[in-house]
Amino acid sequence: MALWRTRPQRDHKLRERIEAPARVLGALLFWLGALMPAAQAQGFNPFNWFQEQFHPQHNYEEYAPPRPHRHYVYHPHVSAANKPAKAPAVPPTFFVAVLGDSLGQLLGQGLTTALSDRPEVEVLRDAKEDSGLVRDDYYDWPKAAHDLVASGQKINVAVMMIGSNDHQTLHDANGSYDPGTPQYEQIYSARIEAVAKIFHDAKIPLLWVGLPIMKSDRFSAEMAALNDMYRQYASRNGATYVDIWEDFVDDSGQFSSYGPDVDGQVVRLRAMDGIHFTKAGGLKLASFVQPQIRDILNGAVPQDDAALAKIETTAPAGTNSPAANAAVAPVKPPVGPVLPLTGPVLAPGGELATLASAPTKADATSLVEQAFVNGKTPDAKPGRADDFAWPRTELVRPPPAPPKPASALAATMPAKTSAPPAAPAKSPASAPGGVSTH
Repeated sequence: MALWRTRPQRDHKLRERIEAPARVLGALLFWLGALMPAAQAQGFNPFNWFQEQFHPQHNYEEYAPPRPHRHYVYHPHVSAANKPAKAPAVPPTFFVAVLGDSLGQLLGQGLTTALSDRPEVEVLRDAKEDSGLVRDDYYDWPKAAHDLVASGQKINVAVMMIGSNDHQTLHDANGSYDPGTPQYEQIYSARIEAVAKIFHDAKIPLLWVGLPIMKSDRFSAEMAALNDMYRQYASRNGATYVDIWEDFVDDSGQFSSYGPDVDGQVVRLRAMDGIHFTKAGGLKLASFVQPQIRDILNGAVPQDDAALAKIETTAPAGTNSPAANAAVAPVKPPVGPVLPLTGPVLAPGGELATLASAPTKADATSLVEQAFVNGKTPDAKPGRADDFAWPRTELVRPPPAPPKPASALAATMPAKTSAPPAAPAKSPASAPGGVSTH
């Protein structure tokens, strides 16, 4: 027997050792593959033991509490458009129509918020986006204003803010005209007067709001030219021009996206395009228009003393009402006459105004310059809080008067009167008993 085997013999024995288990495993897999469909059809899983070892199944339904039975009720969907509008607590009696372009839309939103404290006021937002007085083929504002007045809708005040889309060529039947030309100004001004005249003939106050400064210098110059025409031609038919240019500039008079809002807080007022307003900017824009609307609103209600005197009063419970022919005291008005606090002081003699004397150089120098530039401390007035003089003048007693000399004292004393004459001495004979004393 050989002590060692050759290499081919070793390879043959190794092959036999590997092939034998492989044949057994192959036969087992063939058997399982043949029986798998039938086992699955009967609900048997031969690998169930393997899954339970590494992924055990838990029946959570055994521990879950019983679910209550729910009864579902169908509710039909009501959209915002079909939802009935809630009736206001106070029916509106004063209507403000806001007209114009996209800037007019922002103004209408701001006025709705600014006038929310007056429930009797309703803001009619009739502005049209992308409209103007140039493209009457897109939207004819004189015709729209006429239709609004003729519609029967009650309008107490009309507000117009337009022009941000009018920096373009104007076309009519005779030709095309660029902004700045005489023909452009003639046609554009005629359309301004047409809109203003419609409200003037209907006796509706019209507030024409000017355009604000824009981010672009060229655009701002064009808007300033349109403001000049609004101010000139709208006022010819009774419209009131509201200038807002200076209210949206910085300290140097330039465009600024930020500024103080209605509460004094510095916030963003203009949109990113440098034309429109933010919500805070629209509210600030409305703050320059709503005072005129409130003046008209308050003027529509009689507030004079004669109207207040006609107010019927009811006698308190338990008191006798005055007789019909009894004299009734006039009703005291709620407020007195308005007196300006900054008015000029009347000069002596009843003159309304007098020429004041020219201030001297010392008076012209301000107190700040004297204190912080020249280093001079202002003189304190006696008795004021900054009067540190000691002793205090109001607390010091005057020194006692020196004694007067005797001669002066005698001169001031009254002269003594002369003593009465002495009674005469009695005679010896007058002594009692006639006895002499000697």
